[in-house]
Amino acid sequence: MRSMTGYGTGSAPLGPGRLSLEVRSVNHRYLDVRVRLPQEIVGESLFLEQAARARLARGRFDIAVRYDGPPLVARFDAEKARGVYRELAQLRDELAPGTDLPVGVLAGVPDLYVALSSFEPKTVQGALGLALDEALSNLDAMRLREGAVLGRELAARLDSCRKLHGTIRDRVPESLREHAARVRSRVERLVTDVSATIEPGRLEAEIALLADRGDITEEVVRLESHFSQLGSLLADPEPAKTGAGAPAPVGRRLDFLLQEIGREANTVGAKCQDAELGHRVMELRAEIERMREQVQNVE
Repeated sequence: MRSMTGYGTGSAPLGPGRLSLEVRSVNHRYLDVRVRLPQEIVGESLFLEQAARARLARGRFDIAVRYDGPPLVARFDAEKARGVYRELAQLRDELAPGTDLPVGVLAGVPDLYVALSSFEPKTVQGALGLALDEALSNLDAMRLREGAVLGRELAARLDSCRKLHGTIRDRVPESLREHAARVRSRVERLVTDVSATIEPGRLEAEIALLADRGDITEEVVRLESHFSQLGSLLADPEPAKTGAGAPAPVGRRLDFLLQEIGREANTVGAKCQDAELGHRVMELRAEIERMREQVQNVE
């Protein structure tokens, strides 16, 4: 199990200098990779993003690269400067016609000087690949450590849920008898109050129908099945692999199961007519909600 929160760094030599790469990850419903490269190698953004996506499964990843080395040759982008000056002149004519617009304003415009990389694309890609491998390895180690902590927390919560489920399951038969007795008493009192006559067989059928509406046996059985599946997922030390070789996002399966568990618990709470059961169901729902909050950070 991996957390979606982590940090990793890597580096690799490039020409007379060195590339330094860092990856920061946070939780996200899908896979979102954002790359920031220095001007010297900005053309390799797509390569780096695709390389990262092939190794990652779920979460938001911010990848930043820095080049440390001798300054590279740069040229002035005259065409870009002309375009910027024309737009500034149009804005001047609109807002303050007749005022001066010195060429010196271009000095404050960023990115008019473009670094010229003397590196071959394959050389840059090779260095980026090495730095990315190291950074993702360090990131993965951190995410695994945090994931282990999350796994233990979720297992403890699941154990608490199972204990509450056991008390609910054991209480169901007695709760059903008490509920049926209350229904019988109310129906008989109503019949007496209105001085009505109902056939015994029909009366028993109506009582059974009303009592059945408070039966939570099916929901309790489904909860037990869901808890078993959840336990199996938490106990699996190695997540399945996707076709691309990245770990399958077990967090989505955990979240789905907890949604189903939450629905069943809500149904139990709505149907049960027993104060003692209601209190236990509230505790169960609280534990489930705590687990769902934790699972949001599981890959």
